[in-house]
Amino acid sequence: MRKIRQVLRLALEAGASRRRIAKSLGLSRDVVTDYLTRAVAAGLAWPLSPDLDDAQLENLLFPPLGVNLHRKPEPDWAVIHQEMKRKGATLQALHEEFLAEQPDGIGYSLFCDRYRDWQKGLKRYMRQTHVAGERAFVDYAGPTVGIPNPETGEIRKAQIFVGILGASNYTYAEAHWSQQLPDWIAAHTRMFEFFGGVPQVVVCDNLKSAVTKASRTEPKIHPAYQHLAEHYSTLILPARPRKPKDKAKVENAVLIVERWILFRLRKRVFTSLAELNGAIQELLVDLNNRLFQKLPGSRRSQFEEIDHPALTPLPTETFEYTEFRKVTVGLDGRFEVDGGIYSAPYTLCRKPVDLRITANIIEILHRGRRVASHERTSSSVPAIDPQHLHPADRYFGTWSADRELAWAATVGAKTQAFLNQLLCTSKVKEQGYRSAGALKRMEKEFGAERLEAACTRALDIGASSLSSVRSILNTGLDRQQPPEADFHEAAFHHPNVRGSGYYH
Repeated sequence: MRKIRQVLRLALEAGASRRRIAKSLGLSRDVVTDYLTRAVAAGLAWPLSPDLDDAQLENLLFPPLGVNLHRKPEPDWAVIHQEMKRKGATLQALHEEFLAEQPDGIGYSLFCDRYRDWQKGLKRYMRQTHVAGERAFVDYAGPTVGIPNPETGEIRKAQIFVGILGASNYTYAEAHWSQQLPDWIAAHTRMFEFFGGVPQVVVCDNLKSAVTKASRTEPKIHPAYQHLAEHYSTLILPARPRKPKDKAKVENAVLIVERWILFRLRKRVFTSLAELNGAIQELLVDLNNRLFQKLPGSRRSQFEEIDHPALTPLPTETFEYTEFRKVTVGLDGRFEVDGGIYSAPYTLCRKPVDLRITANIIEILHRGRRVASHERTSSSVPAIDPQHLHPADRYFGTWSADRELAWAATVGAKTQAFLNQLLCTSKVKEQGYRSAGALKRMEKEFGAERLEAACTRALDIGASSLSSVRSILNTGLDRQQPPEADFHEAAFHHPNVRGSGYYH
């Protein structure tokens, strides 16, 4: 305080210049200027009051934080920081608005310097400025939550998905069983519904459900994940490999979820995934309503004020999970999906095709064009479309015994009975197919009337082979009347013939 008194005496009493005062007392001109500026702001005059001790003089010149020492007014830097998150905001525009309210306010250069100095007091993850409604960051928390099976006692680990909006820090979390593609896609759908809108960009990690090939410049997004982005009109932007700063926002959100949600649930025992998600949602409300320490409001208030108005509205149609796969059609014109067998057009045999798989439909795409589709089935019976078969194979592929018996009935009842006899003795499909085909060739060669007559004669004599029917047709026996049975009793008497009278 001694040098401050000397500065005030030389300046106010002796009228010395700041340069001479600085040189005399061994101070810089900036320090001298600062002391004199503070004295003017505090209304001090020379000589100082005898009752003013060093402590009181220090309080006047260096008051506690929150008291404005500057000659010109300054804005509320927390408000400026929030306004910078809005799309299109610049420090120059905000400075002009500030001068419109405070014409005597600080200049633009000092305005920028003071704002950057104020930013240094924030935490590291808050330094990056995020535009409202522009980005959402998603990731998985490291810790999992064990859920025991009430019947077997087996403990199954639930994964914790975390999403956060960049500007407001509005946070979403949920639990699901795995990090596989269906759970990953479903979590995004529920997150967008929780936000009530869609951000312009979704920043994710390089897990396999999101990125098929990681790259700093040209990452390859999983087709199903890209389909989700197209449905919600958003952009998927994976973080660069081994660059966690690209998604520092969600890294911090994961830490907050672990501290304020998972830690508080560590002693609870859950019996189902739905029960765990119910508990997470309750604590998520408390987390989003918790007040910031260095910024005004809470995550929810900032979300409602900044992020929510800037989000893209949700599409009217509900998103249907779609998965894309590449398969090669086999030589038999079939392919397998999750244990089910499906047919493809015979022209695609041994060719690669793309599959668009939903919960109910499997579509076959070739060169970007839809060529066929099947209803998804869990049955072991192959799903075969007759139109997919080669014309030579179509009949056999769709062959059935009932249809052959219906054809035989149009020829005659005896033909149907004979064919039914053949089909009953057939052990495999091919035997019945060949038997029916042989009868059809006979019908074409000899006519339906002769075939019916030949089958009638074969049944009468107990013949059960196709060669017997053909032999009857070749020899013309079907055109001859069958011999009548001629039984005559002996009309002669002989001592060895005892006759009916013998028995009594």
